[in-house]
Amino acid sequence: MLVVFGALVPVFLLIVFGVVLKRRLLTDELVWIGIEWLVYYVLFPALLVDTLSRAKLSSVPIAGVGGALLLAVLVMSALCMALRPLLARYAHVDGPAFTSIFQGATRWQTFVALSVAGNLYGDIGITLASVAMVAMIPLLNIFAVAVLATYAAPQRVKWPALLLTMAKNPLIWACVIGLLLNLLAVPIPHPLHDFLDALGRCSLAIGLLVVGAGLQLQTLHRLSAAAIMTVGLKLAVMPAIAIALGLAFGLSGSHLAVVACCASVPSASTGYILARQMGGDAPLLAQILSLQTLLAVLTMPVFIAWAT
Repeated sequence: MLVVFGALVPVFLLIVFGVVLKRRLLTDELVWIGIEWLVYYVLFPALLVDTLSRAKLSSVPIAGVGGALLLAVLVMSALCMALRPLLARYAHVDGPAFTSIFQGATRWQTFVALSVAGNLYGDIGITLASVAMVAMIPLLNIFAVAVLATYAAPQRVKWPALLLTMAKNPLIWACVIGLLLNLLAVPIPHPLHDFLDALGRCSLAIGLLVVGAGLQLQTLHRLSAAAIMTVGLKLAVMPAIAIALGLAFGLSGSHLAVVACCASVPSASTGYILARQMGGDAPLLAQILSLQTLLAVLTMPVFIAWAT
């Protein structure tokens, strides 16, 4: 438990430092947008390509990790849909608010997951977390857009537009390229490897600063019941489901711990941008994201230690 907590402390210190930088030094929102684009389109993909191209895939249970997390997403999504009529009837949750609950309960913050997995298990941890990305990101994007289009968007989003958005995701392409280089045994020149390694090493730290800068702590002065419920679903129910499925797939040790790590991280901050673009309840999702990030430092060690 203490080892897990020790691996989490630098991750959350970087998030806190991002909050401080946003308030005291880099106060211009445009600066952080530029940094986020740099991480999303350049630094983070470089890390994934370099790590996956060199990973010993035969030594890790790709099907077990990917299958457990993929099924966990499906189960949580089905649970949210089953709760929707109850939330509408008894908690007066409207369509836009439900989309924020759905995104907050199902999506995951890749920067935090990769950082914690890397701190705990090195390249193997990053490799397994990257496998989780391939399994979860496409499905989660489709589900999030479909739910927003159904319950919040002023006009229905057409599937070709959704598929085009998916095709432009640099993280998915980075995973695909890295896996292909690995499977085809394509040799990477040493200078190119050093170049990708240098870019990748700084990606996680800068990504966590961006997570901190994106927090909206002012939304926490008056917590809503919907936000509290969503935090419980994401930080407690989701990892419990994923760990149970991982055990069913025969996972144990560090492999199961990475599943627990990926399932117990806060929801993705990109969900807030999507909510604003498609008519979701963006203020509610901002509250959910901020509260999840603050509490995850306490809940993540519990589930990762339980898994190990």
